[in-house]
Amino acid sequence: MTAGHFTDPPASISSLHFDYIRELVHQESSIVLDDGKMYLVTSRLGPLAREHEFPSVSAFIAHLQSSAQGELHTLAVEAIATTETSFFRDLHPFVELREKILPELIRARRETSKSLTIWSAACSSGQEPHSIAMILRDRFTEIAGWNLQLLASDISRRMIKRAQEGVYTQIEVNRGLPAPYLVRFFNQNESHWQLKDEVRGMFRFFRQNLADEWAAVPPVDILMLRNVLIYFDVPTRRKVLRRVRKLLRPGGYLVLGSAETTLNLDQEFVRIRSGRTVFYQVAEG
Repeated sequence: MTAGHFTDPPASISSLHFDYIRELVHQESSIVLDDGKMYLVTSRLGPLAREHEFPSVSAFIAHLQSSAQGELHTLAVEAIATTETSFFRDLHPFVELREKILPELIRARRETSKSLTIWSAACSSGQEPHSIAMILRDRFTEIAGWNLQLLASDISRRMIKRAQEGVYTQIEVNRGLPAPYLVRFFNQNESHWQLKDEVRGMFRFFRQNLADEWAAVPPVDILMLRNVLIYFDVPTRRKVLRRVRKLLRPGGYLVLGSAETTLNLDQEFVRIRSGRTVFYQVAEG
C-alpha cells in the first residue's frame, strides 16, 4: 500500500461499508452501532486508515472486507470501541466513593481480610482508575500493607498502553483534575503531564473484552462499569450483569453510568442511592 492523499470527507462511507463495520464490531465486541453512528465510524477509522497508508476510510474498509480476519480487523474494532473519559468524570460518584463507599468497605474489611479489590472495566486511557488511585493515596493511608488488587481493563491495546504510561495533555488534565492533585501527583514534561510512579504503578492494566469470559478477574469489592452497558444489546447486558453478580464480594458495589440501570435487566440487584449517585449491590438471600 503506497501513501497518498486522504480523500474521505466526514460521513462519506457507503451504507454497505457501514453495515460491514457494524457487524464486525458487534461480532467482536457485542457493541451495537445504531444508524446514526456513520460519522463516528468514519472519524474513528480515519486515523487508522491514514496510519496504514490507505487513501480513504472506504478503501480501508474494502480491504477489511476482502481479507481474512487479522490484525487490522482487531485494530478497527478497538478504534470504534474507544470511549470518552476524563479525570473524576461526573464527579459525584467519586465524591461518594471517597466519603462513604470506601470508608464503609475499609471498616468492614479491616475486621476480616484486610484486603480490597477494585476493577475499573472499560477504562479507556486510564483517567478513571488513576482518579481512584489518587483518592486512595490521598485519603486512605491506613490501608498501606493491605492486600490491594487494583485492576483496570479495556478492549483496546492502545488505550491500555496509554493508561500504563500515564501521560496526558494539558487539555486532558484540565478536564476534571483538581489543581492540588495535578501538583502533587504529576510531573510536567514540556506540554504533557505524567503521573508519578507512586500512582501510576498502583493499578494493573490488562486487555479484556467484556463480552468474553472474565478469567483474569478475582472477586471484587468495587466494580466500575460506567457508560459501558449502553453500548451493548439487551442479551449482552444481561449476560454481563450475571457475571457481575458472581464477581462481587459480599457487600461489594457495582458502579454504573448515570444513564444506566439494572432495572428490567437483572432483578437480583438492590439500588442504593448515596448523595447524587446510585450504586448497586447484590440482593442478600
